[in-house]
Amino acid sequence: MLSSDLHILIYSGSVDDSVSTDGTRAWIRYLRESNKLTYASVWTRWTVENQVAGFVEKYNEGLTFATVRGAGHMVPSSQPERALELIRRFITSQSLT
Repeated sequence: MLSSDLHILIYSGSVDDSVSTDGTRAWIRYLRESNKLTYASVWTRWTVENQVAGFVEKYNEGLTFATVRGAGHMVPSSQPERALELIRRFITSQSLT
């Protein structure tokens, strides 16, 4: 999928105790190293209504990884406003930063 023109969003709740943000970041680090992905932006905060909503890192190859602050494993259930804003911005190609 990374070699196609698809844009891919991977997101993680910051307090997810099932699939931790650290574990997801380790998996993405493996993807980055094995596919020679290059950073477009590194671990930058994103906001909703002037509140930090999480952090995001983007890759030039179309991959975006974002965290949602205060969200558990079911991000849309625990942080619906932030989850909706994350998806809306991604789908409409608006910047998260």
